[in-house]
Amino acid sequence: MKYVYKPIGVCSKEISFDINQGIITNIQFIGGCPGNLQMISKLLDGWRAEAIMEACQGNLCGIKKTSCSDQLAHAIEMALEKEKSCC
Repeated sequence: MKYVYKPIGVCSKEISFDINQGIITNIQFIGGCPGNLQMISKLLDGWRAEAIMEACQGNLCGIKKTSCSDQLAHAIEMALEKEKSCC
């Protein structure tokens, strides 16, 4: 299932990914730092949702209170909650 998330407090404008049985694939960031976000997307492709959340949650960007990777963790958390509530 495809999820789209509008991040808050970061340069990227949108994060999307597919989730299938707890596995995250096809992570895409719109906006933000292209080189870093492309690498994050490649490295995390095929990981379990919980492992991505653990690795990404709490990472900060400069003086911001979040980062694109932290926002990805939030997006995955919301996607998992949505999956639990619908099924």
